[in-house]
Amino acid sequence: MVQKVGVVFSICCVLLMGMMQKSQAEIGLSDYWPYHEFIQEHVGEKEKAIKFAERVREKGRSRVNEIPPVRVAMIYPGKEASDYWYRSASSFEARMRELNLPYEIRPFFSEQGTNALRVQEKQIAQALKADPDYLIFTLDVFRHRTLIERILTRGRPKLILQNITTPVRSWGKDQPFLYVGFDHVVGSEMLAQEYLNRFPDTTSYALFYGPRGYVSSMRGGTFKDKVSVRKNVNEVASYYVGYNRKKAKAAALNLFKNEKNIPFIYSCSTAISLGIIDAAKELGRLNEIQVNGWGGGSSELLALEKGELDFTVMRINDDNGVAMADAISLDIDGRSGEVPTVYSGDMVLVKKGMDVEKLKKRAFRYSDQWQTKTDEVSIFHGIKLQ
Repeated sequence: MVQKVGVVFSICCVLLMGMMQKSQAEIGLSDYWPYHEFIQEHVGEKEKAIKFAERVREKGRSRVNEIPPVRVAMIYPGKEASDYWYRSASSFEARMRELNLPYEIRPFFSEQGTNALRVQEKQIAQALKADPDYLIFTLDVFRHRTLIERILTRGRPKLILQNITTPVRSWGKDQPFLYVGFDHVVGSEMLAQEYLNRFPDTTSYALFYGPRGYVSSMRGGTFKDKVSVRKNVNEVASYYVGYNRKKAKAAALNLFKNEKNIPFIYSCSTAISLGIIDAAKELGRLNEIQVNGWGGGSSELLALEKGELDFTVMRINDDNGVAMADAISLDIDGRSGEVPTVYSGDMVLVKKGMDVEKLKKRAFRYSDQWQTKTDEVSIFHGIKLQ
């Protein structure tokens, strides 16, 4: 029966691929509920979010009762320059072990962006054949929504959406089990404010987006809106380069050719930041511009240490994996009412020259000690306690 469902799901995905798709902009970002607005307008969500966040920051409490392994499928667009997704998987598994929660985790990793959709569709169909209890996915481009809506309609597995903290309004009460991540708007506002603090009123900038979709709109659009409070700020160019370091470098080389005095380039991802730095170094112009990062993963922190990156917003990365494990643990114990609809993790602005050792220990508290194998099924039977 499970295999039949998987085949039907796969066929539906193929049919969807032939349909004309709307862009994220056409849907309108108004269909996404801003995090702070959502928790204010829904009774009990703010209180649950605060209490749950406190639980995430604490050490996990080991279970004493034995249960069958929890089956989890993890479909991640994790093959990119940022280590966010790998650390998410590692911190999730490490927290599950700390909670003594038996599991069977099936990881599926792919590239980011629209080119990975065909792969992700097949991965979801394959994952559903194993009838998981929980499926962890993401929402960026429009076709992700159609896939997610089909899973929500099935009612099983319970769905966790990664890297999004803004519930979809049109889904009404049929929301996923959990949205988890670090709010793109909050992080981008922090970066925009740092830009405003650093540069005079008349400073121009260029904007490098990832692929067209939710993340680019939230990160790039938020920055653009925030800095527009200055009437004389001028956006001289913008590029969509995917989450691709080589494309970002090529776009930056083109920008530097056309704009001789550009002082700042806003980047929407780690790979983009590194590509811009590559181009600036090649032309010997690294000291002439400033570049931000987004996320504060290992490669960005190294670039900060080298003096190549100027500032970034650093996610307390492992908390997202911990939040997923804690939510599942509560759900297994019949306490799903304590799980908020959205978990939005902590972020800190870090700058070139700062000592970030304490932040690294906090952000990577699990993933520096435990690395999940992303190319095979991970199984943990739990530790029997006397």
